[in-house]
Amino acid sequence: MTFESGNSPTPARPVRPQRLTRAERADALRNKILAAASAVVGQYGYAEASINRITEAAGIAQGTFYLYFESRQALFDVLLPHVGADMLAYIGESVAGAQSFIEVEERGFLAFFAFLRAHPGFFRVLNEAEVAAPTAHATHMELITTHYVRSLERALAAGEITEFAGEELEALAYMFQAARSYLYMRYVKGGNESKELPDWLVQTYMKLVRHGLKQP
Repeated sequence: MTFESGNSPTPARPVRPQRLTRAERADALRNKILAAASAVVGQYGYAEASINRITEAAGIAQGTFYLYFESRQALFDVLLPHVGADMLAYIGESVAGAQSFIEVEERGFLAFFAFLRAHPGFFRVLNEAEVAAPTAHATHMELITTHYVRSLERALAAGEITEFAGEELEALAYMFQAARSYLYMRYVKGGNESKELPDWLVQTYMKLVRHGLKQP
């Protein structure tokens, strides 16, 4: 609100919402379809994730679906990397500002489980993709592993890892990822998927990381 001496206050002009460009609208709708597909696959699995179910979840006509994906399989072939990128972004925000690899690993470990609590269907999207969408599964694993190896490389360069050489880091990345997945299956999946991990489990995992990577 603007005031001038001797005059009544001049009301501020209403701020009009900025209109999205055609490309931005298209991108938003594509993301909406992918989000709906993730939810449907998470609930029913790939085999039962029909285009009809996906479009109903997205609130669009089936004809609109085909403007973005030529087939159901074409959607499946990009679904897991799309959702995986969201997970990486979530974990990246959680580890920002960490001062050591150990801190990064602990924060990342907790963030992984927090993401799965918020997106319980992700685990099914991931696991069934190996058969239903192998191209997507391979792309996702390469993306996740590349990020993990880069983190390990920084730790190796900083002297935080002393028990392993550079050529072993990819194997370590797969081991850590496998540990997270199996711990999820044992202590979360099939139970109360909203529960927090027990503190002792986090500490057990971190003892393995802390004492396994560096000489005392």
